Amino acid sequence: MLITVDFAGETPIYAQIRDQIIVGIAGKALAPGEALPSVRRMAADIGVHAHTVNKAYTALRDGGYIVIDRRSGCRVSDRVPAADREFTDELCGQLLPIISSAACRHLGAEEFKAVCDTVFQKLEGKS
Repeated sequence: MLITVDFAGETPIYAQIRDQIIVGIAGKALAPGEALPSVRRMAADIGVHAHTVNKAYTALRDGGYIVIDRRSGCRVSDRVPAADREFTDELCGQLLPIISSAACRHLGAEEFKAVCDTVFQKLEGKS
């Protein structure tokens, strides 16, 4: 899986790395148990500081997306935790500004749901 970062963008680089790995896991580009590059290797490949990749990996580990073992390195978790109340509360917080922006642009609930369906289809490789 190829990670690309937008150095001029507003999203922090560690968040871009984290998000792309999550998309890779959800879209099956990264399989459970698959090894990820070491922090130093990914940092060198992308052209960022190792601490930036480390921060992304730590966030992924804390979210249950990857497992980090000093001996065998980083691997995609084969047991990403199911959504719980804490996750859904966080998701609602993240969606509020997005949905609010859509509402300001007169995008209704059904249209918003259709956009979400399109994203899910792309993720599942159906579109």
